[in-house]
Amino acid sequence: MNGPSRRLFLQLGGLASVAAACAPRRPDDTGTFTPLRRRWRQVTLGYPGTFDPEREPYRTRLARLGAEAARHRDAMTPARGSLWPDLPFPSLDATPARLRAMAHAYALPGTGLTAEPGLGTAVAEGIEHYVRHVYAADAEQTGNWWDWQIGTPRALLDAAVLAAPHLTDTQVSALCAAVDAFVPESRLDDYEGNSTGANRVDLCTVTLLRAIAGADPDRAALAASALSPVFPYVTEGDGFHHDGSFIQHGSVPYQGGYGAVLLTGLATLFAVLRGTPWEITDPAARTVLDAVDRAFAPFVHDGACMDLVRGRGVGRQSYGDHRRGREIAAAVLLLAETAPDAERARWRAMVKGWAVRDTAKPMPGVAAQGDLAFHARLSAVLDDATVPAAAEPVGHRLFPMSARAVHRRPGWCAAVSMASSRVAHYEHGNGENLRGWHTGSGMLYWWARGHGDHYSDAFWPTVDPYRLPGTTVSTRRLPDGAGGAWGDTRPPAEWVGGATDGVYAAVGQHLFGVESTLEAFKSWFFLDDAVVCLGAGITCRDGVPVETVVDNRRTGARLTVATGWAHLDGHGGYVVPAGQALRTLREDRTAAGVTRAYATLWLDHGVRPSGAGYVYLLMPGAGPAETAARAADPGWARVLANTPAQQGVEVRSLGVTAVNFWTGGRAGGGVGGLTASDACAVLVRDLGDGTATVTVADPRCALDGLTVTWDRPVAAVTRGHPLLDRAETGARLTLTFAGTAGHEGASCTVTVRLGAAAA
Repeated sequence: MNGPSRRLFLQLGGLASVAAACAPRRPDDTGTFTPLRRRWRQVTLGYPGTFDPEREPYRTRLARLGAEAARHRDAMTPARGSLWPDLPFPSLDATPARLRAMAHAYALPGTGLTAEPGLGTAVAEGIEHYVRHVYAADAEQTGNWWDWQIGTPRALLDAAVLAAPHLTDTQVSALCAAVDAFVPESRLDDYEGNSTGANRVDLCTVTLLRAIAGADPDRAALAASALSPVFPYVTEGDGFHHDGSFIQHGSVPYQGGYGAVLLTGLATLFAVLRGTPWEITDPAARTVLDAVDRAFAPFVHDGACMDLVRGRGVGRQSYGDHRRGREIAAAVLLLAETAPDAERARWRAMVKGWAVRDTAKPMPGVAAQGDLAFHARLSAVLDDATVPAAAEPVGHRLFPMSARAVHRRPGWCAAVSMASSRVAHYEHGNGENLRGWHTGSGMLYWWARGHGDHYSDAFWPTVDPYRLPGTTVSTRRLPDGAGGAWGDTRPPAEWVGGATDGVYAAVGQHLFGVESTLEAFKSWFFLDDAVVCLGAGITCRDGVPVETVVDNRRTGARLTVATGWAHLDGHGGYVVPAGQALRTLREDRTAAGVTRAYATLWLDHGVRPSGAGYVYLLMPGAGPAETAARAADPGWARVLANTPAQQGVEVRSLGVTAVNFWTGGRAGGGVGGLTASDACAVLVRDLGDGTATVTVADPRCALDGLTVTWDRPVAAVTRGHPLLDRAETGARLTLTFAGTAGHEGASCTVTVRLGAAAA
């Protein structure tokens, strides 16, 4: 805006400033809410107290923000159809975002526009104009409800709170009336529909900002109290489950989407409300602190949040997994500021480790371009020599309530995503992730050293959606969005999950294809340097080829194929026992203007397979010599069974015997023989010191009682389990468990002393 129009707008803005100065203060404006506005600025923008605006990179970033705000201010041209000529209405995201950016430049030091009256007035007048012409109390809500009830009001209220000295009572009243129309107090009455989980936290944030803007203590109290339904553990649907799962949209694992939003929102609200009359004191809020270690950290690998908990957001942008990882890290550091000492120390070390290892998209550099508060908190941790950089943990985490498993060993990490009667194959919605059909068909992700960006760099737009690594699929062509939107793709499978002792695991999936007659039984046995993969009962009447994708790596590295094994330089090895024809393909795939190279390995089960199966080993990070040696040692992992009744392996060098019983029965015999009375997962590990552990689980969550027998002399049970009802020792071990149905598929581990009982 230039010339007379610009001068007139500033004159009107100047008059508005005078009116604001002369207007009566809003109730309690100099009491509770003025410090609360300052606290909002300090927590969300990091100033004052978090960073020095005269130091780099803050100095340059703040100057850039000021220049951006000046451009927005100068280009503002109020008209009935727009506020900026390049942003036609309704522009529910971009226009409020610009007003908020201007308010940030007003509220932060070092922008050249700090507390500048003309900028503050422009923000106030822009909010007034937008509320009059778009976000009016009597406007019709169209399109996505989220824009009207969360996105737009949060941005407008944030701007209003930061530029509060320049808003008149009339402008504040109009904004509050509009927010009240779309987010009335009654919106928080019921914890259901789209007012659960992360959405509830967002709605409470909007309600708190509405309270701050209008100096309304009742709404501030409501914003705090309405968070309480978010905290308790749930046994189905949205929220945190006892096993660490986080579900949104009823059936979608979502730590890396809605979960990150929820964690960020709660960390912010906890910090802002601390020390106020509305401080969060609900004892159940402890769930949020526990979730850092139980729900979020297991899915962050070297600073990136794994895609198997990112729902429909996986294909939005390259390196979106790293962006979500930074959001989780920022929330964790903010939570750490008010957490107990033990959590604070552990979390700071954990985030420091993530930041040090994230070489694909270094956290400090990216944060410096956007979230200055996070950058300052992260820099303080990185510069603190007393805070160690925690290494990647080693062990296995199984999440039966979200059909996910994560396995970490020194130098590599793997994770599998499955689908069940509780968990969707995939989610699509708003035109996103329309070809994610098979991500729940046993997709096996893995990372060796240096692979931090493997699934980040244009993987989702360019990968063949019918050949996702680890999956068994019918190649029947599917329409975009097949199976229903918003996670409405749950198969009838109940046996999905497995057993883990925290080190190794037996994981299984009764697979049903998406809009297909495909049915199969898939198992993964996660060990020290390999994942043993079994498939059985593969049956399909679709009339098209059925394939198991051994791997599909985004790489142009050399692929070596030999009898019984294959190796991909810089990635790892694959052992494929005799009798299975491993097929391979090298191709360049192009989508959205980018091209990526892929190396694909798969097993073809033919058209209309009936009872087909497979066996192969994945060895992440292994060299060609290690792979060849493992292929030459077929007894290293002995397959005990690979049928639709049982799948199991024995690895004597590790003392491991593991069986997924799809039905009750017997697998193996003699040393290591196992019997189960019903469908379950069993993992036995001889610890080599005269003791062993026996771990069982009821993945179907269906059994009132379960009896497992191990044909091994056992002298005594040295550590039981709350669900262990009876133990018989002697020439063989018999364990009877009660009430596993209510244990949500969790593993029960019993420790025994080997050898015959004393006479």
